[in-house]
Amino acid sequence: MHEVRQVANLAPSTQTPALLEENQTVERALNGDLDAFNQLVLSYQRLAFSVAYRMLQDEDAAADAVQDSFIKAYRALHTFRGGVFKSWLLRIVVNTCYDMLRVRQRYPADSIDDEPGEDEYVPQLVDDTESPHDYAERMEVSELIEHGIRSLPADQRLALVLCDVHGYAYEEIAEITGAAMGTVKSRISRARTRLRDFLLQKPELLPAGLRPKRE
Repeated sequence: MHEVRQVANLAPSTQTPALLEENQTVERALNGDLDAFNQLVLSYQRLAFSVAYRMLQDEDAAADAVQDSFIKAYRALHTFRGGVFKSWLLRIVVNTCYDMLRVRQRYPADSIDDEPGEDEYVPQLVDDTESPHDYAERMEVSELIEHGIRSLPADQRLALVLCDVHGYAYEEIAEITGAAMGTVKSRISRARTRLRDFLLQKPELLPAGLRPKRE
């Protein structure tokens, strides 16, 4: 009789409905259900692409990294031993991106100024009461922040994006990146400092409360 693998570490009564449903989907995928794996792909492809794009700063490269990562994940499903599937998957995405960055450093190509599309990479809430002037200012601030994030070293950029954009806790970031907790905290702290210094180079674009005070 075919042995059904169990991956959920938590008793059903302690799981949220969403986590319970995901664990059931993961279990089906582990037992050869391709539709279940495709369901996981659909659930996480936007998140995976967001992380890959922030790391690689190139739309086509990010799409390739995500595709390669899902293939690797499917082939490595037998190594999943429970826990948070999303973190396990993002660890594969991150490692794939680091591999691509190493290849890029070995064989540098001409740089391409690839700006993110504001609707896809910098989602904005639409406010019908917002004036055209306020909207333009908000777009300028968003673009400045994006440039600041892109200026960070890859490891700091990744830690900052996972923490401040996607809302991961330090423990989750350590699991995803394979870095020690102290390293994660240091990277985030340094990234925030560097981003702040970058933004202060254009104080006129910042909200009044964030502008440096004049002596």
